[in-house]
Amino acid sequence: MRPVRTALAGVLLGAVALAGCGQTAGTSATPAAPTPAASPAAFPVTVQAGNGAVTVPRRPEQIVSLSPSATESLFALGAGPQVVAVDDQSTYPAEAPKTDLSGFKPNAEAIIAKKPDLVVLANDVGGVVAALSKVGIPVLLEPAPTKLDDGYDQITDLGAATGNVAKAAEVVAGMKSRIEAATADAPRDRELTFLHELDNTPYSVTSETFIGQIYALFGLTNIADKAPDPAGGYPKLSSEFVAEADPDLIFLADTKCCGQSKETLAKRPGWGGLTAIEKDQVIPLDDDVASRWGPRVADLVEVVGDAVTKAAR
Repeated sequence: MRPVRTALAGVLLGAVALAGCGQTAGTSATPAAPTPAASPAAFPVTVQAGNGAVTVPRRPEQIVSLSPSATESLFALGAGPQVVAVDDQSTYPAEAPKTDLSGFKPNAEAIIAKKPDLVVLANDVGGVVAALSKVGIPVLLEPAPTKLDDGYDQITDLGAATGNVAKAAEVVAGMKSRIEAATADAPRDRELTFLHELDNTPYSVTSETFIGQIYALFGLTNIADKAPDPAGGYPKLSSEFVAEADPDLIFLADTKCCGQSKETLAKRPGWGGLTAIEKDQVIPLDDDVASRWGPRVADLVEVVGDAVTKAAR
């Protein structure tokens, strides 16, 4: 299995605990006026993250992000100028200060060398949270969510922790508006089945996962839900299982990493006659968008909505 599948890797590393919900602040938790940047009076602020209550004493100016999803969210909510380093998998946006820091194998000494006043990560590997907290660095653990609402909460958390409360609220509202529009317009008069392929093994996702619940918004039936071994929501499916299920739609989240396409699928044993292939309903996804839970989740929802509309014609 490829090492850069952010959502899947988070699960395999045991990081599927729900993200923190909401935040509580100090005496003046919210600026008097909704401005993108908080005034000094807005701090200290305490955020309920995956590692409990985290107090950020002052507006951070040296943020290190070891989570691609968090990196996308930080830049979207206006905290980009405050970010000094991101991990080696944070590929978006292009201006993010990418380094050789790893979110999968975080090195506390290397992180401390960046002199951060806030660190955001998705996995607490090797006790890195405790190591950073020990030297007084605020750390937000924001693990892979299992629900859209948890993803929204993480963006809200980051907005509070960075002094960008109003912009974070704007980002969340925009996501919700786009997602509601995409799901409301999608036809539901046909029962459609689908496969979401994480890699060409193929690993997939069940409806219990964050990505799986995106498809549930459209009333689609996930063939992976009947896998013999659900494997914590990320089952490995046999070619025979997929051929027998014969999904109406196949979504490929392994186009960049593994070069998968309708043509490569057709060459797999027993797959050439699949409904999704014969009806040209194999949908290539951007691997990164399909594995992260930041603002671009709305992009994924719209792609799924377009595919469902086309298939229902």
